[in-house]
Order: sequence, then structure tokens, then C-alpha cells
Amino acid sequence: MTSVQGTAVEITTEDGVADAYLARPGDGAPRPGVLLYQDAFGLRPHLRAMADRLAGAGYAVLVPNLFYRQGRAPLMELPEFIDPAARPEIFETLYPFILALTPELIVRDSAAYLRFMRESPLVADGPFGVTGYCMGARLTLPTAAAHPDLIAAVAGFHGSRLVTDAPDSPHLAAGRIRAEVYFGHADNDHGLPPEQIERFEEALTAAGVRHTCEVYAGSEHGFTQADTSAYDEKGAERHWAALLDLLGRTL
Repeated sequence: MTSVQGTAVEITTEDGVADAYLARPGDGAPRPGVLLYQDAFGLRPHLRAMADRLAGAGYAVLVPNLFYRQGRAPLMELPEFIDPAARPEIFETLYPFILALTPELIVRDSAAYLRFMRESPLVADGPFGVTGYCMGARLTLPTAAAHPDLIAAVAGFHGSRLVTDAPDSPHLAAGRIRAEVYFGHADNDHGLPPEQIERFEEALTAAGVRHTCEVYAGSEHGFTQADTSAYDEKGAERHWAALLDLLGRTL
């Protein structure tokens, strides 16, 4: 692991200005770019720490506040340790923001995020990777489908609602994805039942997408997030190994 520098940055989008965090190795040399999409709890110290860890492995990592239309992060005061069961009002407050972030909006925003990385002297020329957690995992798919020539790696962890009956369901993007895809699913995830997992992988296979999908036995939805009650250290470390393996092969 190398030394890491993190900086608050701002990204101009079609709809405003997104606050974001950029982590990269401290030597200033351009490194392969990775776009990291948040979970529902948003840009906070833990997500910055995740970006720092990824940067320490040799990447320039951009973590945008996906909820920037509602305000700068944090949108609400979060405890250092998040237990949604004990604090249901947290998710109740954030849920409307999740619903408002449609695939159409994330595609529009992702163009700005990728433009920022392409123009930054700290980020190497593409291709780029995109990884996401919970709701962020779902958003990696329309992002990769909209930018097939730029994105070579897609990773998602404990994603939810990957397969729906909606015309913009994430799994329908598979036919436009050229990247290699890795998804690590939580075991017994209320947001992703077994039949959705099966249909999701069937969609990737039918589209000819290079992919690996694994269920992390014994892990709950949100298992990578060390500041939440869902955290599972074994599953989180397995996720890091899988993510770094994917990025090392593709970027």
C-alpha cells in the first residue's frame, strides 16, 4: 500500500454541482480511474476510507455525492455506527432520494463524472472501472451500458432490485455492456431474492457479458459497510480481493 491523498472536489453536471471526494496515491502520478457509487447512507467518513484503501492499491477513485440535487453531503446527521433497525428514521428520510435517482439521471450524471476523470491530470487515460454498493451496485449497470467504450470493469456488492418489471430495470442494460462484470450478492437479501439473482445472471449470459456472480454465504445486505450493523469482516475482505482482482485484470 502506498501513501494516499484525498481531496474534496466539485463536478459540474447538467443539473447542478455535485460534491465529491477524490482519493489517489500521493506521488501525483496518473493512475487508472475508478468511479465508486455510494450506498443509501451516502458520502461519509467510511466511504472516504474505502476510497482511500482502493487508492492505496494504485487507483484514482472518485466518490460523488449521488444525492447532490438534494444538497451537499451529509444530507442528514448520521451516527458513527449506523443501525437502521434502531434508527428507522434514517432510511425513511433517505428513501425518497433513492427513488428519485432514476437510471436516466444516473446516466446523465455519469457522463459528468467520467468527464471529470478524463480531464484530471491525476487520472490515467481510460478505460475506467465502476463499483457500487447497495443502491450503488444497481446504478453501475446503466452507467456501464451508457459508456461501453470507456468502462472496462463493473463491480457491484449487495445490490438490490437488479431485476424488476420496469422498462428501465437494471438487468435490461446487459446487452449494451462490454465491460467485465463481477457481482457479490448478500445471502438471504430481502432486496435481491434468489429468483432475481437467477434472472440477473441469465441476462448477463444471454448478452454474452463476461461475468462472475457469487453469493456470499452468511452475509447480510450491506456487509461491506464497516460503520453499519450489517458489516461482516470476512465478507468484506473477500469483496476487496474480488474487486482488486477484477480491476487488476481490466484496467
